[in-house]
Amino acid sequence: MPELPEVETVRKGLEQLVLNKKIKEVLVAWDRIIERPNIEDFTNQLIGEKIDSVSRRGKYLIFHLTHYDMISHLRMEGKFDYVQPDTSVTKHTHVRFIFTDHTELRYLDVRKFGRLTLLPKNTAMDYKGIKKLGPEPTPEEFLLESFNQQLKKHHKAIKPLLLDQTLITGLGNIYVDEALFKAKIHPEQTANTLTFDEVTRLHVAIINVLAQAVEAGGTTIRSYKNALGEAGTFQVNLMVYGKTGEPCPNCGTEITKIKVAQRGTHFCSLCQRIHL
Repeated sequence: MPELPEVETVRKGLEQLVLNKKIKEVLVAWDRIIERPNIEDFTNQLIGEKIDSVSRRGKYLIFHLTHYDMISHLRMEGKFDYVQPDTSVTKHTHVRFIFTDHTELRYLDVRKFGRLTLLPKNTAMDYKGIKKLGPEPTPEEFLLESFNQQLKKHHKAIKPLLLDQTLITGLGNIYVDEALFKAKIHPEQTANTLTFDEVTRLHVAIINVLAQAVEAGGTTIRSYKNALGEAGTFQVNLMVYGKTGEPCPNCGTEITKIKVAQRGTHFCSLCQRIHL
């Protein structure tokens, strides 16, 4: 699943490829990809629109058009391909944005979980999925004191809490495992039992892990590639994710994999001990 670093890398790629492109035609092959409006309005309203910029909030991409905001959530395996004229259409292509120069931006999605939503211009921040998001994982927006206060209110395991996007946005399964490892916190540790030192370590780890992953262009697990067709390289820096049975880079203990909130979870049982 594309996480924040992968989505940010896609955004950067799209800005290199489709800025100032004017839409001539939109073809939708799988109606359920379009969340709103109806298919006819979606395709008609986009004709003549120019792509002014592409931004990101959490894991959502926002295309800023002449008169609209188009929100894209890639979900599990959604991706965009920019192709030249007369490029053959592949099996999992569900939406085609054909530009006036005959190049195309195509939305592909093997599992068809992704969604596209067209809204009036400058209203993307009011979209239901975006309104509930926590702060971006930057030192300027993700404040330690607020994070600590929020954790004290929760009596659930820290991993699923970090995954729900309300305390901090952009963390998915891979980067939660990596951040918890760096902070030496067990993924099942109850959030309100974390000490201030642990919260501080976790705060720093989240910011650093995501920043490093963005710098590396994301993590390539199976089929992920960015809008330029390039694979991310952060997987070479992974400490615990996908390392089941391998030695912990800190202490040599075998990395363990368990299920936490139905998600495969990797950690070191010695470095990340649970406490009451």
